[in-house]
Amino acid sequence: MKLHHALLATAAMALCSAQAAANEVSVSSNGSVSSDDEAAADETGAASNEANTRRTFTPEDFTRFAPRSALDMARQIPGFSIREGDGARGLGQADTNVLINGRRISGKSNGPVEALQRIPAEEVVRLELVDGASLDIGGLSGQVLNVVTSSTGGITGQFRYAPRFRTRGTPARIFEGSISLAGGGAKTEWTLALENNSNRRGNEGIERVFDSAGTLIDKRDEQSNFNVDRPSLSGSFTRIAGNGNVLNATGEVVGFFFNETETSERSGTISAVDRSRLFSAKEDEFNFEIGLDYQFVLGAGRLKFIGLHRFENSPTLSQSIERFADDSAPTGSEFERVANEFESIARAEYSTDGFGGNLLFAAEGVRNILDIDASLMVRDDAGILQPVDLPGATARVDEDRAELSITYSRALAADLQFQTSLGGEYSKISQSGAFGQTRTFYRPKGFASLDWKVSETVNVSGRAERVVGQLNFFDFLSTVDLNQDRENVTNANLVPQQSWVFEVEATAGLGALGSLNLRTFYQDFTDIVDQIPIAGGGQAPGNLPSAQFYGISSNLTLLSEGIGWNGTRIDLELEFADSSVLDPLLGTPRKLSGNTLAEVDFEIRHDFTNSNWAVGGSARWQEQAPQVRLDEVALRSEPFGFIGVSVENKDVFGLTIRASVANLTNRGDRFDRTVFADRAAGIVDFVEDRDRTFGRIVSLTIEGSF
Repeated sequence: MKLHHALLATAAMALCSAQAAANEVSVSSNGSVSSDDEAAADETGAASNEANTRRTFTPEDFTRFAPRSALDMARQIPGFSIREGDGARGLGQADTNVLINGRRISGKSNGPVEALQRIPAEEVVRLELVDGASLDIGGLSGQVLNVVTSSTGGITGQFRYAPRFRTRGTPARIFEGSISLAGGGAKTEWTLALENNSNRRGNEGIERVFDSAGTLIDKRDEQSNFNVDRPSLSGSFTRIAGNGNVLNATGEVVGFFFNETETSERSGTISAVDRSRLFSAKEDEFNFEIGLDYQFVLGAGRLKFIGLHRFENSPTLSQSIERFADDSAPTGSEFERVANEFESIARAEYSTDGFGGNLLFAAEGVRNILDIDASLMVRDDAGILQPVDLPGATARVDEDRAELSITYSRALAADLQFQTSLGGEYSKISQSGAFGQTRTFYRPKGFASLDWKVSETVNVSGRAERVVGQLNFFDFLSTVDLNQDRENVTNANLVPQQSWVFEVEATAGLGALGSLNLRTFYQDFTDIVDQIPIAGGGQAPGNLPSAQFYGISSNLTLLSEGIGWNGTRIDLELEFADSSVLDPLLGTPRKLSGNTLAEVDFEIRHDFTNSNWAVGGSARWQEQAPQVRLDEVALRSEPFGFIGVSVENKDVFGLTIRASVANLTNRGDRFDRTVFADRAAGIVDFVEDRDRTFGRIVSLTIEGSF
């Protein structure tokens, strides 16, 4: 905990300095002063008021950015980043920091980014940063964005087209784009969006393989391509009745089409014969989600019913084949799997005044199902695919879960908001097949949070929470990775991990200079999921007794208006983290497998005064901990700095057109892997060393409204 205390002290000193420099005003993203007069709740359902509103923004504050949607505005709020959720169990407490008209978004995969993107800029009345703990919505703390909207009474729309090209070995991305509509009236609002999220990625380079003595034994000239298309149709509908009852509906239908290929020309002493290897993988997924909630007055409070159903069908096929220059029989494998996932959630919330504050009683029931049919085939000596038994790969996992909680919110003082929740959950997990069993669990959960308005420009919030994690049901079942030659056996003994989470977040308005947000966090896990040895042989995801994860993140926005220069904005996001867990094989401390250790995102933009032109630049870098298995340690890394520049015109016949070039420094990808014959004894089998490049990336974005 010494590091955690040091981080808190650092945050406190930074905020004291920020407060001393800040002007006692609320400042918009372009440096102009915004009024809080519009922050009172109105018939749109906005839940904030002057006491708990930190800052208020109007659409005019974002004019220089030519926003087309509420999302464009939200992304320009100084010192604020959208939190999309962390895969919480069921719906439960709110795990995002975005509200629309004071109401949480009743969706999971169809979340805050999608919802804000469907709202045209013309329907945004204002955007409010409010104290999460002051709201009668369980789970919120720190700064929360409430987007207040009002229908224009007609139908408005927006569109985007964004082709992209790479200079090395990757086909062009030409099918990325979206079109959305919105409409309604005095009491009704609706949105509808058709979109394709598309990507074309790839890299190429040399991989070298060394034996345990460091002797080069194989050289591989490789090229990979990854093609993704995710077409979707999504929408929302809101109806506010004359008596104040509110109906919300959201829905999304999605296709996900993924294709990966990797070619590898190989020569060396591993085989006396040169050879060519082709790996391919594809997924043709279909999924949908529908959410519905209805809120009405009941007695002294309001009752809200929420329902959500999600289905996903995911057929996948991966193949690896190696052919030899002497025409000997090929080798390789094929793994095929069809996965069907179901999730159904029913939740009821009753909110009423009590004990000087607000009480929220909640009950939730969830049913999760994963049904998998999988098969593995391996080529025999004649090169013919033959079926191979893969125990535990075909099975079904069911979870039935129920949760009860009570949340209490109140103002302890005019500048101090408090919220706490107590609850518990019951779950029953069943797995079919030879390794199947049924187990039941009872888990307590809850939290306490405070939001303190230190001054007109400084806010501090703190949170302590007991969290029950969500299991990945795929971890229960046997699976293989043909590309990396890995196999996980089945593990029917997985249990949900639990943790104590402690967070302190502080936000300082720097007046006309911008905004600063700092967050420190510490998580203490029990039953953390990591790679473990399985009784009877093999390895798989399983539970380790304990682990710790801690760090600090910051979000800084600087505006040039504070120094008398108009039009320049700088955004800097930093996160540094560390972790510790006892390796199940060695019994010594190491970092959590694959965790992000450092992340830096830098953006600069300048809008020219009295002009439609803007220019910008960006840089980012990330460092991750090694991925650790019982028989290998692998690390993906990148040289420092992924740099890009852009130029934008905000009115080309009414369109916004932006051109950008990324990876100016021709940064590459690096992958190193050490495979052990016996990791406990330190006996190395072989080492892989890979360097690949992917060239520069040229993008064009065209946006418009109608």
